[in-house]
Amino acid sequence: MIAFPTPSPAHERSQGAAHVTLLSGPNGGRLDRLHQQGSAKAFLHPGPAGPEIVLLNTSGGLTGGDLLSYRLDLAAGCRATGTTQTAERAYRSTGDAARVNVYHRLEAGAHLDWLPQETILFDASHVARETTIDLEQDASCLMLESVVLGRAAMGETVMRTKLRDTRRITRAGKPVLLEPLHLTTDALTAGLAILQGARAFATLALVAQGAEDAAPRVRDMLDEPGVSGGASGFDGKLVIRLMAGDGWPLRRQIMRLVSALRPGPLPRVWQN
Repeated sequence: MIAFPTPSPAHERSQGAAHVTLLSGPNGGRLDRLHQQGSAKAFLHPGPAGPEIVLLNTSGGLTGGDLLSYRLDLAAGCRATGTTQTAERAYRSTGDAARVNVYHRLEAGAHLDWLPQETILFDASHVARETTIDLEQDASCLMLESVVLGRAAMGETVMRTKLRDTRRITRAGKPVLLEPLHLTTDALTAGLAILQGARAFATLALVAQGAEDAAPRVRDMLDEPGVSGGASGFDGKLVIRLMAGDGWPLRRQIMRLVSALRPGPLPRVWQN
């Protein structure tokens, strides 16, 4: 009797794409196009600072080989907030990266607050994410990215991970802000040169005319217990970097900063 090797089972991968286009209109803009495919969904809610666009990955998290794409297009003069319904979770990968592509395009005079909730990396996760916000002349944006290495309240410890996270803001195709981050297992134990033992970190960037003027006020707000941070402002940019030992104090600091840098309350899903 000849025994034939049993092939390894093919793992199911999730794919999703959501694309929202806003045209000029009252209260920040009106919906022109909504496309959603696979595991990605988008919902629109009215908000005091323009429409709130809430993006959702219905697969429940990212694993190796998944592909997720989000895109927002804002016509001239629109003002909107983009966020995610909950934290994005990146689970263990057997090899391939989970890929996330985020692209937002803003025409002249438009403004976007891109405020996704945190990405939680679990042990042995592997994520490659690219976020691009393309501004036309005099468009502006507030961009947030925050990462948490496991949930301390659940006793989770991240010993291995791969994260390649590229964030860029361009104006008329030319780079205004570029943040390439490559976080590997070695970095988790690299000491003072990398994370200083922190298990949560974030970057908040405002690109707008006169954004640098807010730097002194922001520095005075960097006093959340358990969070260290710094702010720099120059040439129409304000960049804030934060680190913390856990995700909750980091979130409190972020909420205070976002409330100071944009009109109106926090996005509705942030307040749940």
